[in-house]
Amino acid sequence: MSENNNLTGWQKFIKRWTKANEIGKEDEVMTDHNYDGIRELDNVLPPWWVAGFIITIVISVFYYIMVFTGNYNQEQEYKDSIAEAKIEHAAWEKQDRINNPEKYTAAKATTDAASLKKGKELFLAKGCIACHGVDGGGGIGPNLTDNKWVLGGGFEKIFNTISKGGRPGKGMVAWEASISKTDRQLLASYIISIQGTTPTNPKSPEGEIVWPN
Repeated sequence: MSENNNLTGWQKFIKRWTKANEIGKEDEVMTDHNYDGIRELDNVLPPWWVAGFIITIVISVFYYIMVFTGNYNQEQEYKDSIAEAKIEHAAWEKQDRINNPEKYTAAKATTDAASLKKGKELFLAKGCIACHGVDGGGGIGPNLTDNKWVLGGGFEKIFNTISKGGRPGKGMVAWEASISKTDRQLLASYIISIQGTTPTNPKSPEGEIVWPN
């Protein structure tokens, strides 16, 4: 009975696609080369490797024809992709403006009594008093009632500090991810409204930026 008849289907497949010489039969593929006692085996290339090599050559010929002699153009493909991406982004932004209009409008200060009342409620509820005091006189954080500012006064700079956070390592976190833009506007407006007030225990002025001049 042939030795191959004792092999499973999978073993026959592996044997056919590797043509690996069996252990113990090295003499059948042993060459005459001898390098300091080291002998060399003349194993054939595995059929799977040969097939892969041939496929690579075929693909390279096809690629050469397409790239250098056909209508395919990588630069044009890139430009087309960019143009398509711009169209998709414009469509997304158009819908986003409808869904989130506040993202595309400039922040504005409010001075009416109802807005300032809401701003004060947010100042108390969002934990601002932990660092700046109930009346804005300061504590761990700076005094918000004097005219000296570390990161700049005025609505835009105060709004930006609330949104983006304060100096690294000073504890003032960025609130834009957890407080809506509308509420951040109300907070900044309220902080401006307490400018010049007299807190119970005011902290000494900090910062070199004077506002208003």
